[in-house]
Amino acid sequence: MKALVKQKTEPGLWLADVPEPQAGPGDVLIKVERTGICGTDLHIRAWDGWAQQAVAAPLVVGHEFTGVVVETGRDVTDIEPGDRVSGEGHLVCGKCRNCLAGRRHLCRATIGLGVGRDGAFAEYVALPAQNVWVHRGRVDPDIAAIFDPFGNAVHTALSFPLVGEDVLITGAGPIGLMAVAVARHAGARNVVVTDVSEERLELARKVGASLALDVSGADIAEGQRALGLREGFDVGLEMSGNPAALRDMLANMTHGGKIAMLGLPAEDFAVDWARIVTSMITIKGIYGREMFETWYAMSVLLEGGLDLGPVITGRYGYRDFDAAFDDAAGGHGGKVVLDWTR
Repeated sequence: MKALVKQKTEPGLWLADVPEPQAGPGDVLIKVERTGICGTDLHIRAWDGWAQQAVAAPLVVGHEFTGVVVETGRDVTDIEPGDRVSGEGHLVCGKCRNCLAGRRHLCRATIGLGVGRDGAFAEYVALPAQNVWVHRGRVDPDIAAIFDPFGNAVHTALSFPLVGEDVLITGAGPIGLMAVAVARHAGARNVVVTDVSEERLELARKVGASLALDVSGADIAEGQRALGLREGFDVGLEMSGNPAALRDMLANMTHGGKIAMLGLPAEDFAVDWARIVTSMITIKGIYGREMFETWYAMSVLLEGGLDLGPVITGRYGYRDFDAAFDDAAGGHGGKVVLDWTR
């Protein structure tokens, strides 16, 4: 089969012929139809310091996908050929304390699809049945392909109650954009999003931001005044991994404010811990999705009318992967999807 492979320990990806995966007794074999390009995939393509530590070449990359089941292992009972599915890309041990307690997203032995084992940027992918999410209702394949990052946005945005709250989102990348849509749909009063890309800020307006603020020319305090906020933001969603963004967020939170932090900083940085203490601010780290409560919430949100269509701004055939990756790395659009059916 054709697959996108990290063949060499140098920058780049290669479209190559590799053996089709085999479904074990507890596995599902899926014919891939769409895949989404993630920041992780960009790191692997660039072969930066993180990728050199995390990835062993050769490796089939990718973890955001949707497809149709073509085969199930003998022990699989609740998934059938023909089912449209997406996949949870965190494969957990099932034996540690958190797994046994039903907190699988906290497993310390997690293996990442497309990072620690061959991934989904291929014509077929095999996955343990326990990692497969079956779409019981109708869902656009492009949207189904980005359930993984959509789950990051939902997990982050719904970490704290949002009804009637004023929400600040720092970073209007694809996950930040989805978080805007979720926060608005979940009942937030105001949703302010910051970035330095006008293209992404315009996308934020399309998905429901009350105010999309270019922080290269304005600050968050000005945004507060424009909306008539007197005491700061109730909930912060940090999506950028930028030290300045988190510091600005902390400076504009109300007393007792709550911050969910998904953005992954590249290095250590200082924050005003005295302010965190005296303002009684809660900071919660987010990684991945709750298995599978977040997946259920995603499906229900879409059934309830949440529209993620504007978040997808690039669609390419898989043979045009270089152009697709360049688009995703440009930092000005939303999600980029590869079509494996053409």
